Amino acid sequence: MRATEDLPAGGGGPAEGARRADDGTPAGEALPAGAEVPTGEGAPGAGQDTVAEVVRQWRAVYPGLDTGPMEIIGRINRCAALLQQAEDAPLGRAGLTRPEFDLLGALRRTGRELTPGELARETFSSGAAVTKRLKQLGARGLVERRGDPRDRRVARVRLTGAGQDTVDGVMPAQLAHESAVLSGLGGAARGELAPLLAELLGRLEGRPGAPRT
Repeated sequence: MRATEDLPAGGGGPAEGARRADDGTPAGEALPAGAEVPTGEGAPGAGQDTVAEVVRQWRAVYPGLDTGPMEIIGRINRCAALLQQAEDAPLGRAGLTRPEFDLLGALRRTGRELTPGELARETFSSGAAVTKRLKQLGARGLVERRGDPRDRRVARVRLTGAGQDTVDGVMPAQLAHESAVLSGLGGAARGELAPLLAELLGRLEGRPGAPRT
């Protein structure tokens, strides 16, 4: 599934403000290695992030409303916006967008040919979006399509040699960058954060009408 899918804003304006990435951070620049991950009101650094100020302002306008959900979802959206900038740097150097790399990655990690429908499910994308991306990747010689001999209406997609080389070249740089981004979090914090995010993501993906891109 794509890492860049927007989560439901929940709270309208405040979460929308949290998604903004116009704080002067250049696109593609890594997050500070020692940056603290806000964990809620009163946590170290919580009064310094942009969402904390948004929450403070909304509390002044609506003092009787519970802003707890905003503090979580707003920060998730803000982190996603900043991570989007940082994560796209290795991909940009390879001339790929994140959705294109997701398709190539799905073919590489499954190790087999996939139909466009299977790729849509693997990358949590719409069929139309997958078709467009496959056309672009095919024009660059990174994937190739063939008809299924048992059903000519079905197309199967596989990586070319150039496509596999591209994925294998990008993945180490991508993982090294993500490790650097998370270096400010200790192992215990990562161990707590990963299952919490997994639980939230599982609930959101299981909702009817979950968005596809």
